[in-house]
Amino acid sequence: MAISWFTELHPIYQTLVATFFTWGMTALGAAIVFFFKTINRKALDGMLGFAAGVMIAASFWSLLAPAIEMAEEGPLPSWVPATVGFLAGGLFLWGADKILPHLHPGFPMEEAEGIKTSWQRSVLLVLAITLHNIPEGLAVGVAFGAVTSDIPSATLAGAIALAIGIGIQNFPEGTAISVPLRREGISRIKSFWYGQMSGVVEPIAGVIGAAAVILMRPILPYALAFAAGAMIYVVVEELIPESQLNKNTDLATVGAMVGFAVMMVLDVSLG
Repeated sequence: MAISWFTELHPIYQTLVATFFTWGMTALGAAIVFFFKTINRKALDGMLGFAAGVMIAASFWSLLAPAIEMAEEGPLPSWVPATVGFLAGGLFLWGADKILPHLHPGFPMEEAEGIKTSWQRSVLLVLAITLHNIPEGLAVGVAFGAVTSDIPSATLAGAIALAIGIGIQNFPEGTAISVPLRREGISRIKSFWYGQMSGVVEPIAGVIGAAAVILMRPILPYALAFAAGAMIYVVVEELIPESQLNKNTDLATVGAMVGFAVMMVLDVSLG
């Protein structure tokens, strides 16, 4: 009864609620800067590994598996939409990575990626997290939009589980932005503002994803796989390298295993 109001909402409004939650978790992580000027690097690496594990599990359990099941109804072999969408998602993030100026936390300014610019380090750091929040928001939106397809594997509970998992792993992402900015001399309020702003793109991407799959039902398997491919690209290109930058390999690996297990439990038990 407590969430009956939520189940009665249109999927786009459900997506908005869910992505505002994930954005809120980013803001909560960024708020750590009000209490600490620095954060133990081992703890941060463990949290980044955890985030990677959550995203890997979500990519399969919440996105790829439903995409394959839905594709079985179509004229093509079920692996075709999943494969095409998955690779397209990775290609999209690869292209955005090459164009959008950004800097991954922990790296010097000389290693900023994308088009060369004179933008400040703080802006580039925020853009790095913002870039990989796009597929997260998209994944949540597509998952809620997929519920309208009446496919057994696309359930409201599964979409909620995905949003919870994404929200949990957004916490360390907010911290990974705000605390380094504070350490560089930026005020606590500005550091928090920049940190939480990295998550503002999630509601936007979420609504776009939900609307697209509702209006264009045939693209749903491709959209689910696209979101999965984009998230896996982020994990391999960003989260894993960052989590092991300071040689805390074991902690990052254990974090990834725990994150995968948590997301798997959420998805299987709720979905």
